[in-house]
Amino acid sequence: MKAATARPAEETVDLPARIRRQFSDSAQLKLQAIDALVEPIARATEIMVRCLLANGKILACGNGGSAADSQHFAAELPNRFERERPGLAAIALTTDTSTLTSIANDYDYEQVFSKQVSALGQVGDVLLAISTSGSSKNVVRAVAAAKEREMRVVALTGRGGGETGKLLGTEDVNICVPHSQTARIQEVHLLTLHCLCDGIDSMLLGAE
Repeated sequence: MKAATARPAEETVDLPARIRRQFSDSAQLKLQAIDALVEPIARATEIMVRCLLANGKILACGNGGSAADSQHFAAELPNRFERERPGLAAIALTTDTSTLTSIANDYDYEQVFSKQVSALGQVGDVLLAISTSGSSKNVVRAVAAAKEREMRVVALTGRGGGETGKLLGTEDVNICVPHSQTARIQEVHLLTLHCLCDGIDSMLLGAE
């Protein structure tokens, strides 16, 4: 029996219109989120700068696209963002496949970040915990481990903050994007990371 074939996409989809809508939706959310996110981003920047000036480090984690975001952020600090400066200490907990797979194999996937936080984190360090839902189990456990190590937590979340938001104290910051769609949340997360990098450089080097 011959399998049914779908109609060619070009006959049914108005791609230019969809692309315009993606750009428009992303831009509108960024503008709408300014008032809600400026203050927590500023607070998060100050927390990270105090950590770095005290010879501390920033550990970052997330899953999928959020793993890529954690690696993006961790790359900007030891190298540079837009200005020349000495390297700053940041580590993405998503990159060492031997560590990740051994923890997942010997224990479970929920502990792939928390065990690294417990091993590497020190008092005064900062955990950058990225989860669009706020409820990724391994990120939630990483936040709990950071609290046990007396680390500060900067969370990038959406959808109300989820379980991560419930674990945070007044000394922590939840940068919670006011939206429910993963792609839109991630787009604001990326802009937020660039704001953090720019803010760190400005506080350390002075405004240009």
